[in-house]
Amino acid sequence: MRYYIVIPSHNEEALISLTLQSLVEQTVLPAKIVVVNDNSTDNTAVVVNSFISKHPFISLVNKTSDAVHLPGSKVIQAFQTGFNTLDENYDLIVKIDADLIFPANYFETIIKHFQSDERIGMAGGFCYIEKNGDWILENLTDKDHIRGALKAYRKETFQQIGGLKPAMGWDTVDELLCKFYNWKVVTDESLKVKHLKPTGANYNQKARYKQGEAFYTLGYGFVITAIASIKLAMMKKKPLLFIDYMNGFWKAKKSKTPLLVTAEQAKFIRNYRLKKMKEKLF
Repeated sequence: MRYYIVIPSHNEEALISLTLQSLVEQTVLPAKIVVVNDNSTDNTAVVVNSFISKHPFISLVNKTSDAVHLPGSKVIQAFQTGFNTLDENYDLIVKIDADLIFPANYFETIIKHFQSDERIGMAGGFCYIEKNGDWILENLTDKDHIRGALKAYRKETFQQIGGLKPAMGWDTVDELLCKFYNWKVVTDESLKVKHLKPTGANYNQKARYKQGEAFYTLGYGFVITAIASIKLAMMKKKPLLFIDYMNGFWKAKKSKTPLLVTAEQAKFIRNYRLKKMKEKLF
C-alpha cells in the first residue's frame, strides 16, 4: 500500500531531523513526504532541505500564517496546504507532528493492519514521553483513541469523513465520524513512538478555552462535556482546567458557534459517548 505523509511544522529545527531520519529508515518507505514550513523563524527549512537533497520523495512547502499557536485550526490549515500539493495515487494518508521518533517497523505494521481488514479506516500506535530518563505512555486519552500526532487514514475513509476539520477537536471528530460511517479504528500498543514535546506545552488560556469550545462543536451537550472536562483535567493533573473547559463550552453555546458535525451525526456522537461511559461504569 502506498502511503503519503504530511508534516505541519513551525520552528522545529531542533527536532524535525530526528523525525525525518526515523521516516527514511522505515522498513516500508513512504511514497511521498511533504513538510509544511508554517511561518518558521528558525532553520526548519534548511534542515528539511538537507534531507530533500538525499531523499527525492521528500518535499517542502512554505506557508505564512499567524504565529499564535492555537491548537487545531493552525495545524490543520498547514496540513491542508501540504495535502493540496499531493496527487491521489495513495492508499493511506498520514498526518504526523514534527517532533516524533518512529520505530523502524512502524508503517510496515500499520500497513499490515489496513491489509488485514478492508473496514479498518484508521490506525495508529502510542506516544511516549521522556520522564526522569524513562519513556512512559503519554496518558491523555483512552487506549482506543489515536493521538492527533500520528494519524493514518485509509483513502476512502479520509474522503468519506470529509478530510480533517480546521478546528480544535479535529482529532476526535475524525474518529467519531469513522464510527458514524461504520469504519473501524485500530490502535496498536506494540508501536511505541517517542514524542519529544509533550502535548499542550505551549497552550495558553485562550487555547484551553478552545477545548471547551471543541466539546460544544462536537455536539457533546452539557452532561458529556462536564464529564469529559473533569476526566481530561484530572488526566493532565490540573483540576482547575475544568473551569476553563466549561467556560469555553458556555462561551461557544452562547455565541452559537457552528458545530463540526450535522444534527444526525451529533445525536450519534452523544449516544456513542454515553454508551462508552456506561460500559466503563458497569
